[in-house]
Amino acid sequence: MANMFGIISDIFVFVLLPWLIWRALRRQIPIAVIPILIGILLAAFHVPVSDVGIPSALGEEIGWIAVLVMAFTAGLEMWQHPGQATGPDAPPSPSIGRLLGGAVVALGGPFIVGSALVYWFFLPLPGWHAPRVGPGVAAASIGLCIAVSALPVLIGVVRELDPVHNRVGQLALKLAVIDDAALWIGLAVLQFIARGPSALHGWTHLQFVAIALLVALTYAGLWAARHFRHPPQWVIWATVPVYLAAGSWASHQLGLHELIGAYFAGAIMPPSWVRRLPVEQVGIFSLMWLAPMFFGHSGLRIDGDALTWPSVQASLFLVVISIVTKMGAVWLFPPVSGLNTRQAMSIGALLQCKGLMEIVAATILHEQGMLSEFAFAALMVLAVISTTLTGPLFRFFSKEKP
Repeated sequence: MANMFGIISDIFVFVLLPWLIWRALRRQIPIAVIPILIGILLAAFHVPVSDVGIPSALGEEIGWIAVLVMAFTAGLEMWQHPGQATGPDAPPSPSIGRLLGGAVVALGGPFIVGSALVYWFFLPLPGWHAPRVGPGVAAASIGLCIAVSALPVLIGVVRELDPVHNRVGQLALKLAVIDDAALWIGLAVLQFIARGPSALHGWTHLQFVAIALLVALTYAGLWAARHFRHPPQWVIWATVPVYLAAGSWASHQLGLHELIGAYFAGAIMPPSWVRRLPVEQVGIFSLMWLAPMFFGHSGLRIDGDALTWPSVQASLFLVVISIVTKMGAVWLFPPVSGLNTRQAMSIGALLQCKGLMEIVAATILHEQGMLSEFAFAALMVLAVISTTLTGPLFRFFSKEKP
């Protein structure tokens, strides 16, 4: 009975209540930030939610599975092309070199500047030293969270844009796809660096099986993309859980987080298969009705004592660093020539959105001991603020001048 009461309480606090707040606010705030904000407030005021069974064991499992599915669909969405604009305002087709260069600057600029500022000004502060890694890796971990863009959230935002804004929206998506892949690669690299030389020592047959499995999945995806483009629908649906489970298991065996394997498993599925899957519907369902328990519990994991006024101030400074570096990077090197300042800044406003990607990344890094309690709390607040500011910033910079 206690377990049932706990899951019911979990659903009410982190699923139903955020949905009611979201509707009451007329969807002006992204629904992804509401459960994490509720969790942060409960932790900050030391509300004894454990007395009613929150977080519940079943809620933890449901939220975890939902985030695995969302990481998998984020990989699948690399092959989606939502809302392609047509007509005179259709998005230009930048060269691959220009697009990659723009993505490198849009991600690398905030990462380098953010990591440097964190290293010199934030890590010396009390409580910011990461428990299991040195200051260099800790600064890079925070810098990666500062630089990340929220691809799943952006896809939803772009779908809701007016047709006149499709041009900048599509360009932002193209950059976000590359940045999203770089995020997961960066998480994997940071985890390998954090483990040091021991990362490759003491391997058993399971690690080699994991590598062989990933290679086999990649080869199977490439083969199917060429020779088995239109299989029966049941074959695609039967393959999805195999890729998801195999990718997650393989990354776990390699000492990486399961979400990294889930993302890359989705990314290596045949594109022609992916386009026949209801990727958007699955992602939205997971985001609204299942994953909120993961985000709410992430907020609860914040040490309430770490959420002090200095940490809030640090969060605000991180918000400024994130917005200025991301928008400045896109303005300095836009993904295509011919964009005016207003269009470039609009793309930067969309890309500074952190959304659930930063929450997931910060949670992974925190669990690995690569972020301190103060840094984790500050990054949670950063995710909430940056995602909430995305709409107002975009509307401000995209507004036509009289």
